[in-house]
Amino acid sequence: MNKLLILCVDDERDVLDSVVRDLQQFSTFCDIEAAESVAEAREVIADYHSEHVPLAMILCDHIMPKETGVNFLIELHDTPATKSSKKILLTGQADLNDTVNAINHHCLDFYIAKPWQKETLVDVVTAHLTRYVLDTQSNPMQWAKFLDTAKILQEMSEKRLQFGE
Repeated sequence: MNKLLILCVDDERDVLDSVVRDLQQFSTFCDIEAAESVAEAREVIADYHSEHVPLAMILCDHIMPKETGVNFLIELHDTPATKSSKKILLTGQADLNDTVNAINHHCLDFYIAKPWQKETLVDVVTAHLTRYVLDTQSNPMQWAKFLDTAKILQEMSEKRLQFGE
């Protein structure tokens, strides 16, 4: 089974460490990386892309030095290699205009306000990783024991029925 990449981006190291810690249960099948800036995030994505590890999900803060999270998520959505990645804005500072901009560019899959609850974060990540696997992977069953097993089995069953298998 190939691993997937979950990338967390926040300029505050304590927040970044907390997000990574809350997502540790996904580390058995995902590489969980942290970046303290958009520039560093681009480097991480390029490194993993060169190793053929897809960016499955990015959790990104909005207010950061030099570049905003929303603009970065729009950029990722407009890039073929990362278009299908699930994009979550994890912030306490995005104003309504920034959020509307992200939604209007179809680059935001979910918004989580800081401070978050670990259980909510894990549930959102599980749901969106499940969707990512179903949408992009030729054999989503290999991730069924880690993600939403019922959802994966249901969609696999529906596909078989659709194709008369």
